[in-house]
Amino acid sequence: MPNCPFLIEPRFVTRVWGFQDLRPWFDRTADAGEPLGEVWLTGDDCRAATGPDQGKSLATLFAESPQAMLGPAAPHAESPLLVKLIFAREKLSVQVHPDDRLAHKYGLPRGKTECWYALAAEPGAQVAVGLKPGVTIDQVRDGIRGGTLEQSLNLLPVDKDDMIFVDAGTVHAIWPGSILLETQQNSDTTYRMYDYGRPRELHIEKSLEATRLATGAGKIPAVNRGDRSILIDVEYFRVERLHMNGARESATLAADDEPGPGLAYLFAAAGSARITSSGFDAVEIPPRGIVCVPSSSPAFTVEDLGGLDMIRISPRWPASSRSL
Repeated sequence: MPNCPFLIEPRFVTRVWGFQDLRPWFDRTADAGEPLGEVWLTGDDCRAATGPDQGKSLATLFAESPQAMLGPAAPHAESPLLVKLIFAREKLSVQVHPDDRLAHKYGLPRGKTECWYALAAEPGAQVAVGLKPGVTIDQVRDGIRGGTLEQSLNLLPVDKDDMIFVDAGTVHAIWPGSILLETQQNSDTTYRMYDYGRPRELHIEKSLEATRLATGAGKIPAVNRGDRSILIDVEYFRVERLHMNGARESATLAADDEPGPGLAYLFAAAGSARITSSGFDAVEIPPRGIVCVPSSSPAFTVEDLGGLDMIRISPRWPASSRSL
């Protein structure tokens, strides 16, 4: 039964719009000239890098010990969240994700609601989030055909530390100029509407079916709660920045309003940390490293080893969910 926190080995994913070199964020360059655009931190194929289950994939760990990993309130035995970093050198496609209902219609386990937290942003950085007021589905269809879809998109400036919510059904596109920490439902389903002439498959009819003309997407202001800043707290996930002050005990990491023990991830957006406990070997967290904290984890201490900016990410279960 896995219970001690463990470092996760990231998975580097090629994307046509990515970079050849991810330094200084990661000591990684592209192989065979294929650009790197995403770093998956909690994907099903990512593997435990430390601890007694070292080498096992996250999918295997969740399947083998769902309650130990997720806690008693979890509605299913699967990894609930996909956390990744987005490195965009070029514009991504204009796209939309299905909600749970539409995903189920097409035989998929879940939809894809997500959020973006800006770890860095250049002057003038932008993203497209949602449609301008008054835009119709017919106008969206015409924009796809005529290459003018961008004219219908709502553009948002991006500054460092901005949190942007992108609920399912929101037409959106990530543009160059920012480094984004993306937290989402554990799904890689994307319906591309427009791809700037790249020779990739489009999903026009499904994307139009998934599109909602008005959504809840947009910038979310942080809420200061003393020992943490809550960056976003919505149906599927909660993302918060922990105020470290040198070190914190594990009992203080969950907020008072969280419903009992559950899974959490600790991500070092900057700086490094060490997790220590009498019950397991110390776990070193490098810059941009992420640790999985199973629901059944014994008590531990998180130490700031210098310059630590610690982000805590935890799943939220829909109100209609049933326990395992």
